[in-house]
Amino acid sequence: MIVGTRGSRLALAQSEQVCRDLTRITGQTIELKTIKTKGDKITSSQLYNIDSKGLFTKELDIALLEEEVDFTVHSFKDLPTELDEDLEIVAVPKRESPNEVLISEKSWNELEPGSKLGTSSLRREAFCNYHNRDFELKPIRGNIETRIKKVFESDIDATIMAEAGLKRLGLTEYIKTIFPTDYITPPAGQGALAIITRKDYDKKNIISKLNDYTSMQEVFAEKMVLEELGVGCQWPIGSIAQMRKSKLNIYSILLTKTGEVLSEQSIEGSIRDATKLGAKIGKNFKDYV
Repeated sequence: MIVGTRGSRLALAQSEQVCRDLTRITGQTIELKTIKTKGDKITSSQLYNIDSKGLFTKELDIALLEEEVDFTVHSFKDLPTELDEDLEIVAVPKRESPNEVLISEKSWNELEPGSKLGTSSLRREAFCNYHNRDFELKPIRGNIETRIKKVFESDIDATIMAEAGLKRLGLTEYIKTIFPTDYITPPAGQGALAIITRKDYDKKNIISKLNDYTSMQEVFAEKMVLEELGVGCQWPIGSIAQMRKSKLNIYSILLTKTGEVLSEQSIEGSIRDATKLGAKIGKNFKDYV
């Protein structure tokens, strides 16, 4: 089998872990093929200012459809809300932490008004404003290592990242503050991976053995909020679904860029109804966008 992956250190680490897990099941070595995406080539723009649909996935989808690779591994949060009709997500391995974290020499509460916080995420900007942090918000792009370097070697005082990526790369030493998900709510799918194959691929049942049912239902519920609403990263939306006492709890918040809360929605129900629950929140948000 051949896996298609982006070439960043994080993407490779994620794909290599999936390959190791598959090798344990099949006893076969999985070949890695690196594919550069449009999103990897754009380094100077904030993502919400450009058409981001499939920004980090389109070229990988093409490689799959043309049978250059057998499956691809993605950060779930990078997936567009709709896949090509001939592709499917066959597995979501057990989810890593969905939390957001602060990278800085200072803790969140030690950062003073006027501190320069680097981010190219509209959602993160909105949460900084929501919490009345009078930061100077500066655009910052690049892979995880590049953004960390900018914090410690430039005039950027801090940045906010996903804890999962830092864990997967063994870079947790740079984390200064871990934010609860109800303080800075993550984007849909954060911390999870998606393994995608062609619908007619004859070995997809083998790959599906890597699936974690709870993780898949959680992130499908979160993505359904966006799918029902019909928006992507152009709106500041945080969504988190988690199992609590045998019930699936979904919390979503819709903000303006300036940090005003347009709507907060919480819902609880059976994990079997995950996508229906997410769709209900998305429908409730429609009156605000």
